[in-house]
Amino acid sequence: MTYAIEAIGHVHGGRSDPIDDNWGASRSVIELDRSRFGPGALAGLEAFSHAEILFLFDRVPSDRIETGARHPRGRDDWPLTGIFAQRGKNRPNRLGITICRIEAVDGTSLTVEGLDAIDGTPVIDIKPVMREFLPRGPVTQPDWVAELMAAYW
Repeated sequence: MTYAIEAIGHVHGGRSDPIDDNWGASRSVIELDRSRFGPGALAGLEAFSHAEILFLFDRVPSDRIETGARHPRGRDDWPLTGIFAQRGKNRPNRLGITICRIEAVDGTSLTVEGLDAIDGTPVIDIKPVMREFLPRGPVTQPDWVAELMAAYW
């Protein structure tokens, strides 16, 4: 089954290169498509500290899509891991999702910190982060993930 999804806006600013680490201080603005959305679309979002941003890794060529297992970041010392057990950009549907700190809401512009999407990236959706949707109970992960993420933010 195929679905058509239209971007609600685009990322402006922040970084222009998809480098894997040091995203924590990245500040960018998500500008909504003004032909479809007015300031009312973001009304009330300023009351939240964080938003979940769903975006498209639009610069990943189709011949680079992974559907099986690979070593994260090409490191043979990390286990062979299925694409759905990691968060790499070469995913089958090229979707990324990140929880970001909300810095400001101004009309149809949302300024965020810590969005790991580059300038020009299409944004698919924005959702406020609510405690009740966060995991209930402990979150576990393999040891290699902590090593991979040590310099990410």
